[in-house]
Amino acid sequence: MMNNAWLAVTMFLFWILLIVAIVALLRSMFFAERSKGEQRSEATPGSAAEQTLAERFARGDIDEEEYNNRLATLRATPAGRRKP
Repeated sequence: MMNNAWLAVTMFLFWILLIVAIVALLRSMFFAERSKGEQRSEATPGSAAEQTLAERFARGDIDEEEYNNRLATLRATPAGRRKP
C-alpha cells in the first residue's frame, strides 16, 4: 500500500514539473520574440523627425529649400542636444 501512495505522489510531481517546464519554455519563447520585435521597431530619434518633415514636404506645407535646410539641421544636430 505504501508503494502505491509513493507511486501516486511521484507521478503527480512528475506531471506538475512537466507542466511547469512547458509553461516556462513557452513564456521564454514568447518574451524572446516580443523583445526582438521591440528591437526591430525601435528607430533612431532623427528618423521620426525626418519622416514627419518628408510628409510635410509631400503635402506642400514647406518648399524644397526649407525642406533641405531643416533636413540638414536634423542630420547635423545630435539627438538629445536639440536647441531650444
